[in-house]
Amino acid sequence: MLPYAQNWTHVTEFVMVGFAGVHEARLLFFTLFLTMYLFTLVENLAIILVVALNHRLRRPMYFFLTHLSCLEIWYMSVTVPKMLAGFIGVGGGKNISYAGCLSQLFIFTFLGATECFLLAAMAYDRYVAICMPLRYGALVSWGTCIRLAAACWLVGLFTPVLPIYLMSQLTFCGPNVIDHFFCDASPLLALSCSDVTLKETTDFLVSLAVLLASSTVISVSYGNIVWTLLHIRSAAERRKAFSTCAAHLTVVSLFYGTLFFMYVRTKVAFSFNFNKVVSVFYSIVTPMLNPLIYSLRNKEVKGALGRAFSLRSWKGQ
Repeated sequence: MLPYAQNWTHVTEFVMVGFAGVHEARLLFFTLFLTMYLFTLVENLAIILVVALNHRLRRPMYFFLTHLSCLEIWYMSVTVPKMLAGFIGVGGGKNISYAGCLSQLFIFTFLGATECFLLAAMAYDRYVAICMPLRYGALVSWGTCIRLAAACWLVGLFTPVLPIYLMSQLTFCGPNVIDHFFCDASPLLALSCSDVTLKETTDFLVSLAVLLASSTVISVSYGNIVWTLLHIRSAAERRKAFSTCAAHLTVVSLFYGTLFFMYVRTKVAFSFNFNKVVSVFYSIVTPMLNPLIYSLRNKEVKGALGRAFSLRSWKGQ
């Protein structure tokens, strides 16, 4: 074993294949993904600015929404610019160093876990607002909101520490071509020369812990919300109460549906092309849809955006 081990060439750089099957249409895909990226930036920045400038929206629900919008911007920015560079071959766009690859995976996992916890915090906020409205000011004070948001970011930051450490202990000595558009765990494990059992099991358990912990808070919160709504006699009051959490519930369904499918499994050998499609959905499509959902399903956000753009148009004249 030793002589063979001495002949290993340790990988110092990876090449990301991305969407190799669309080479002839790469400019079309570049334009599509660039448009989606820029549109997402504009959407989320608009929500952040509107919430910051509109005193009517300075409430806990929108405090968490601004955190979510900031996160979505960073979430897409971790992967999309590098993917776009790969489409047009700018500056070795498909190449990424070993350290850069692990860093991208760390940040992507950190932001994904943080989003799970932020969505759980938002569900708790809706639960208190609907089920205990008289105690809302005491239970969801600004101090509580700041502590909850800080806890979400902090726990999210620590989530990838062990998985990335274990990934850094693996040996990569063979092919260095990653069959993906970013450094995700599954395609990296497929390239490792080491035994990946411990790493794979750890990834599964960490992903499961994050998803179960956050989804339990969300499920219990919405279970209580539904129970409370069923006991409201007025249909108009029920609709009004439900409308305050409809957007959040839609976002949760989209985000958790793809994450549960993608990460709570142990098989490395899976259809990478199908994985890429699912990855595009939760890393690009979902962040683009979230601001639309919140602005279209939430009357206050929609009204604030409408007033902001109407005022800008009026001033422009």
